[in-house]
Amino acid sequence: MDNYTVDEVDVASTWSALQGNPRSQLVDVRTRAEWTYVGIPDLGALGKRAVLVEWQTFPDQSVDPRFADRLAHELQALGVQVDDDLFFICRSGSRSLAAANAMASAGYRACHNVSEGFEGPLDDDRHRGILSGWKATGLPWLQG
Repeated sequence: MDNYTVDEVDVASTWSALQGNPRSQLVDVRTRAEWTYVGIPDLGALGKRAVLVEWQTFPDQSVDPRFADRLAHELQALGVQVDDDLFFICRSGSRSLAAANAMASAGYRACHNVSEGFEGPLDDDRHRGILSGWKATGLPWLQG
Protein backbone atom coordinates (compact mmCIF):
# COMPACT_ATOMS: atom_id res chain seq x y z
CA MET A 1 0.00 0.00 0.00
CA ASP A 2 1.00 3.60 -0.45
CA ASN A 3 2.39 5.51 2.50
CA TYR A 4 0.84 8.89 3.12
CA THR A 5 2.43 11.74 5.04
CA VAL A 6 1.13 12.60 8.49
CA ASP A 7 1.13 16.30 9.32
CA GLU A 8 1.16 18.04 12.70
CA VAL A 9 -1.79 20.21 13.71
CA ASP A 10 -2.53 22.13 16.89
CA VAL A 11 -5.68 21.60 18.95
CA ALA A 12 -7.40 24.78 17.75
CA SER A 13 -6.96 23.75 14.11
CA THR A 14 -8.17 20.26 14.99
CA TRP A 15 -11.35 21.62 16.59
CA SER A 16 -11.98 23.87 13.57
CA ALA A 17 -11.55 20.96 11.17
CA LEU A 18 -13.81 18.69 13.24
CA GLN A 19 -16.38 21.47 13.36
CA GLY A 20 -16.15 22.37 9.68
CA ASN A 21 -16.04 18.90 8.15
CA PRO A 22 -18.79 16.47 9.17
CA ARG A 23 -16.79 13.48 7.87
CA SER A 24 -13.68 14.24 9.95
CA GLN A 25 -12.97 12.10 13.03
CA LEU A 26 -10.95 12.42 16.22
CA VAL A 27 -9.16 9.22 17.26
CA ASP A 28 -7.98 9.08 20.88
CA VAL A 29 -5.25 6.43 21.21
CA ARG A 30 -4.54 6.73 24.95
CA THR A 31 -5.24 3.91 27.41
CA ARG A 32 -8.54 3.05 29.04
CA ALA A 33 -7.09 4.25 32.34
CA GLU A 34 -6.34 7.67 30.82
CA TRP A 35 -9.82 7.94 29.31
CA THR A 36 -11.38 7.08 32.66
CA TYR A 37 -9.21 9.10 35.04
CA VAL A 38 -7.88 11.99 32.93
CA GLY A 39 -10.87 12.53 30.63
CA ILE A 40 -11.79 12.45 26.96
CA PRO A 41 -12.49 15.13 24.36
CA ASP A 42 -16.20 15.97 24.29
CA LEU A 43 -17.41 16.34 20.72
CA GLY A 44 -21.10 16.34 21.61
CA ALA A 45 -21.56 19.95 20.46
CA LEU A 46 -20.40 18.78 17.01
CA GLY A 47 -22.74 15.78 16.97
CA LYS A 48 -19.72 13.47 17.17
CA ARG A 49 -17.80 11.36 19.63
CA ALA A 50 -14.11 10.60 19.81
CA VAL A 51 -13.16 7.15 18.51
CA LEU A 52 -11.35 5.41 21.39
CA VAL A 53 -8.83 2.72 20.42
CA GLU A 54 -5.72 2.05 22.52
CA TRP A 55 -2.37 2.24 20.71
CA GLN A 56 -0.58 0.71 23.68
CA THR A 57 -2.07 -1.43 26.40
CA PHE A 58 -1.89 -0.65 30.09
CA PRO A 59 0.09 -1.47 32.21
CA ASP A 60 2.91 -2.92 30.08
CA GLN A 61 2.62 -0.23 27.33
CA SER A 62 3.15 -2.73 24.53
CA VAL A 63 1.85 -1.61 21.13
CA ASP A 64 -1.31 -3.47 20.16
CA PRO A 65 -0.34 -5.47 17.05
CA ARG A 66 -4.01 -5.41 15.97
CA PHE A 67 -4.37 -1.62 16.36
CA ALA A 68 -4.76 -0.83 12.64
CA ASP A 69 -7.30 -3.62 12.14
CA ARG A 70 -9.27 -2.66 15.25
CA LEU A 71 -9.36 1.02 14.31
CA ALA A 72 -10.22 0.28 10.67
CA HIS A 73 -13.19 -1.79 11.90
CA GLU A 74 -14.38 1.09 14.14
CA LEU A 75 -13.98 3.58 11.31
CA GLN A 76 -15.83 1.37 8.83
CA ALA A 77 -18.72 1.08 11.30
CA LEU A 78 -18.90 4.90 11.31
CA GLY A 79 -18.83 5.06 7.51
CA VAL A 80 -15.39 6.66 7.40
CA GLN A 81 -13.65 6.54 4.02
CA VAL A 82 -9.88 6.36 3.46
CA ASP A 83 -9.84 9.99 2.25
CA ASP A 84 -11.63 11.40 5.33
CA ASP A 85 -9.62 13.50 7.78
CA LEU A 86 -8.50 11.56 10.85
CA PHE A 87 -7.04 13.49 13.79
CA PHE A 88 -5.02 11.37 16.23
CA ILE A 89 -4.60 12.48 19.84
CA CYS A 90 -2.82 11.07 22.89
CA ARG A 91 -1.46 12.71 26.04
CA SER A 92 1.22 14.86 24.41
CA GLY A 93 1.51 13.90 20.73
CA SER A 94 4.00 11.02 20.65
CA ARG A 95 1.84 7.88 20.67
CA SER A 96 -0.69 9.57 18.40
CA LEU A 97 2.03 10.26 15.82
CA ALA A 98 3.00 6.59 15.79
CA ALA A 99 -0.67 5.57 15.49
CA ALA A 100 -1.31 8.08 12.70
CA ASN A 101 1.71 6.77 10.81
CA ALA A 102 0.42 3.20 11.20
CA MET A 103 -2.94 4.16 9.71
CA ALA A 104 -1.28 6.14 6.91
CA SER A 105 0.72 2.99 6.12
CA ALA A 106 -2.56 1.06 6.09
CA GLY A 107 -3.84 3.36 3.32
CA TYR A 108 -5.67 6.15 5.13
CA ARG A 109 -4.76 9.25 3.14
CA ALA A 110 -5.57 12.13 5.51
CA CYS A 111 -4.04 11.35 8.91
CA HIS A 112 -3.11 14.26 11.17
CA ASN A 113 -1.29 14.23 14.51
CA VAL A 114 -2.61 16.56 17.21
CA SER A 115 0.83 17.77 18.23
CA GLU A 116 -0.09 19.22 21.63
CA GLY A 117 -2.15 16.22 22.69
CA PHE A 118 -4.86 16.13 25.32
CA GLU A 119 -2.67 17.36 28.19
CA GLY A 120 0.36 18.92 26.49
CA PRO A 121 3.95 18.92 27.78
CA LEU A 122 5.16 18.99 31.36
CA ASP A 123 5.53 22.44 32.93
CA ASP A 124 8.35 23.43 35.32
CA ASP A 125 6.49 21.73 38.19
CA ARG A 126 6.14 18.53 36.12
CA HIS A 127 2.38 19.00 35.66
CA ARG A 128 0.52 18.56 32.39
CA GLY A 129 -2.60 20.34 31.18
CA ILE A 130 -1.27 23.84 31.89
CA LEU A 131 0.95 24.93 28.98
CA SER A 132 -0.93 23.63 25.95
CA GLY A 133 -3.11 20.80 24.75
CA TRP A 134 -6.82 20.12 24.45
CA LYS A 135 -7.61 20.75 28.12
CA ALA A 136 -5.37 23.81 28.59
CA THR A 137 -6.85 25.44 25.47
CA GLY A 138 -10.31 25.17 27.01
CA LEU A 139 -11.81 22.79 24.48
CA PRO A 140 -14.70 20.67 25.81
CA TRP A 141 -13.88 17.45 27.62
CA LEU A 142 -15.51 14.95 29.97
CA GLN A 143 -14.11 13.10 32.94
CA GLY A 144 -15.05 9.49 33.52
